[in-house]
Amino acid sequence: MASWKVWIISALFAVLLTDRFTNAIAFRREDITTTLRPHLSSEAQIILPNDAGFVQATQRWSLFDPPRFTAVVEVGTEEDVATTVKFANKNNIPFLAVTGTHGTITSLGKFNGIEIRMRKLNSTVIAKNGKTATLGGGKRSGEVIEALWAAGKQTVSGICECTGFLGPALGGGHGILQGKYGIVSDQFVSMRMVTADGAIREVSSSGPNSDLWWAMQGAGHNFGIVTSITLKVYDVPDGGLWSYESYVFSHDKVEAVFETINWLAQHQPPGMFNRDVIYRNPSVDLKNPILQVDLLQESVSAVSSKFTGPFRKLSPMSVRSGSGTYKDIPTWAGVNINSIACNVADTSKIRFPIGLISYNATAQRALMDTFAQIIGPDSPFNVSQVLFEGYSMYGVRAVPDDAAAFPHRGDNQLVTVAMVNAPRPELDAQAVQIGSKLRQELLKGSGSPELHAYVNYASGTESLENLYGFEPWRLKRLKELKAKYDPQGRFDYYAPIPV
Repeated sequence: MASWKVWIISALFAVLLTDRFTNAIAFRREDITTTLRPHLSSEAQIILPNDAGFVQATQRWSLFDPPRFTAVVEVGTEEDVATTVKFANKNNIPFLAVTGTHGTITSLGKFNGIEIRMRKLNSTVIAKNGKTATLGGGKRSGEVIEALWAAGKQTVSGICECTGFLGPALGGGHGILQGKYGIVSDQFVSMRMVTADGAIREVSSSGPNSDLWWAMQGAGHNFGIVTSITLKVYDVPDGGLWSYESYVFSHDKVEAVFETINWLAQHQPPGMFNRDVIYRNPSVDLKNPILQVDLLQESVSAVSSKFTGPFRKLSPMSVRSGSGTYKDIPTWAGVNINSIACNVADTSKIRFPIGLISYNATAQRALMDTFAQIIGPDSPFNVSQVLFEGYSMYGVRAVPDDAAAFPHRGDNQLVTVAMVNAPRPELDAQAVQIGSKLRQELLKGSGSPELHAYVNYASGTESLENLYGFEPWRLKRLKELKAKYDPQGRFDYYAPIPV
């Protein structure tokens, strides 16, 4: 499992965005410190470009089309968020709330303004009845796992420890517990948030802003900055026991492997996750990319032979297995807080997601062969990968399609072409062309005219329908809510919905 090539799962990010203005002013220290600082809490801090800590506070996971920051307001309270938004509105300055820094979409490149750094909003309060927890809006996924685990609880989250928790949650949020409980946003009970006008609002399915509740579950980054979230939590079963089995297959086994994965998707129990990666590993195969297949299963000391047997029959190049607890999964996957995947690197990382019902073996072969040519040893893209995520869908489909803004509950597989290259414009342009072409080939092989793109992994080349659904009623409702709650487009820097 240590060999999982997994920076891609860091695809989850905590970004909540704003404003149509793209030419922010550069602050003089006396302007922001004398005007804004007196109205902030003692826990807040303003960091300017010449201050120690500015570089660290504004670093990005990917250098592809990154946002530009003229100042950082590290907020200490919910009121600090509202005060900063009002200050920015008054001065026509864009603002962007940041926790995990993992967004890699072209709309972020239009941002130039204030970073609202959320990391100090990091509280955890578990209800006395043990059924819900209230989390601060600045928590990372690993912190959520740790805090709940200490109380014998868990909830649906991404497994990459360094990504923000709420950013991906507002785009729906996939997680390995979703087969039991639904996606992350299905766990929401209520939230407190700051909207575009700087107002602090309590939002729930039955409160005064119940219309906004629907939009916050799948398109929430268009509507506000969530300062705290109350969500469902669950008892950790069987001591949190999980097991894994991992296989490496040579390139010639692609068709058989993906046909077996199609079979698995039809029999996968709620407590199981399948993830696969195509990547280069010269120590295994000097010429061709390899395919790694990983199976994880809950509450067993070894993955059931019902699921491992069909893969073992395909004669993998290697097999590894082990067991531990739910807390070990980020380490198995190579995405714990100390991993290479969680270190900021000077590279462009651009993702091209597509949701599928099932895999077309012929299309998978074409993908493997084309990708092999792209990631050759001397290629500027030779550490690029293709990630395949196969989540159990029982809990996801228990929620009606129209219950939330999240649009893609019918897809069984999530595929992401993940291009990695040095941060140079000409290479970025090539990466976009390659990633888009490979994704289009997968769409062609699916037989569907509709490209379903997971918004949290989006590159910015997708249409509104790709990200938020093809149903006219769904887009109409989102646009009406956008016009009501953000008519000036203050939150227009991540996959924006037009007014």
